Amino acid sequence: MTSQPVDLLLRHCYLLHIDRATEAVDIAIQDGKIVAIAPQLPHSAQLELDLAGQMVSPPFVESHIHLDSVMTVGEPRWNQSGTLFEGIEIWRERKQTLTLEDVKERAIAALKQQAMQGVLFVRTHADVSEQTLTALKGLLEAREAVKDWMTLQVVAFPQDGVYGSPQNEALLEEAMKMGADVVGGIPHYELTREDGVRSIHRIFELAQQYDRLIDIHCDEIDDDQSRFLEVVAACAVRTGMGSRVTASHTTAFGSYNNAYAFKLLGFLQRTQLNFIANPLINITLQGRTDTYPKRRGVTRVKELWQQGTNVSLGHDCIQDPWYSLGTGNMLDVANMAVHVCQMTGTPEIDACYNMVTWQGAKTLHLEDQYGVEVGKPANLIVLDASVPMVQPTQLRYEAIRRRATVRYVISRGKLLAHTEPAQAHWKG
Repeated sequence: MTSQPVDLLLRHCYLLHIDRATEAVDIAIQDGKIVAIAPQLPHSAQLELDLAGQMVSPPFVESHIHLDSVMTVGEPRWNQSGTLFEGIEIWRERKQTLTLEDVKERAIAALKQQAMQGVLFVRTHADVSEQTLTALKGLLEAREAVKDWMTLQVVAFPQDGVYGSPQNEALLEEAMKMGADVVGGIPHYELTREDGVRSIHRIFELAQQYDRLIDIHCDEIDDDQSRFLEVVAACAVRTGMGSRVTASHTTAFGSYNNAYAFKLLGFLQRTQLNFIANPLINITLQGRTDTYPKRRGVTRVKELWQQGTNVSLGHDCIQDPWYSLGTGNMLDVANMAVHVCQMTGTPEIDACYNMVTWQGAKTLHLEDQYGVEVGKPANLIVLDASVPMVQPTQLRYEAIRRRATVRYVISRGKLLAHTEPAQAHWKG
């Protein structure tokens, strides 16, 4: 006996969970929501997909990207030194020619490219250091344009510093009034350390005033004396806002001496801060002034994870003045994290997968709408990693190892994208 037909039914899949073993189930979807999950559902459906043991996961989460600058590589010139600071100078030139359509079209093109690869939750930074606020306006329009199939958060990011120019502080607050979701900052790029500290305090004030999240580009530099993370941690403790606050990059953390780093790790356990590492970009931009040995330039991902701190991963850049490569594939990011952060143990590989899924959702403060669970919005992906080719416990490993193709992307209960894996034929 069959029950009421549903819109979409996934048969014979292996569903990942963050807190318990992977299980073999069917999944029923109706009116944009997950209505049933069980080993053998009696439902019929308008569209039924037999997944033959393939892996089902909640969607990938892009925790940190700059959509205002995507696909501008070589405009007006290439970054020859490969450094963060030459990238900032090139972007300063390029952003003088931004238009709303330019920003919006490139952002939506990048979001479609990401969605095809299973990304349905994105946090993007918008440069708000220009009087016209064109980058912000373009990304707010993009947020509206993709809202039916993508959740997009926009960070008001003062690329040139809150106090780098006389108007920047006012522009940051104007961005809050215009509807930016998150307050950003870049204290290590302020003119002085004092300005950097002052900028953090101002960011917390704005977040409280406008009830916004915080995401600060923090200590994205090799300088072991760049210590704004301790200021962010202190503000988080004093305000109680820790779970709503994210420290992005924190690459200087990898250069701190251990005596200071271990003290700081202890402080961070009191804060509930979120951390975002961007391993593709961090290993590319950092260590450029080193001869040999060269630093990896990535924050202490493994140590933060080991102590239970929420760490997620971002792509950061796709074909822009800082990074000429990239496709938006979060499995590339997780794969790089496995290598750069030396997280090659089985639990560590699994953790890197979680950092581009559940932990990213926690960073974005979206846990209530994220996850493949009955009653939640039907956002999920099907990857070309399957049982019995590997054991259920190895599905995350297999997905990262092969950068498994995302075969189906289901957003809000609808099939958004379908990709067939490449076929290889041995003729020897």
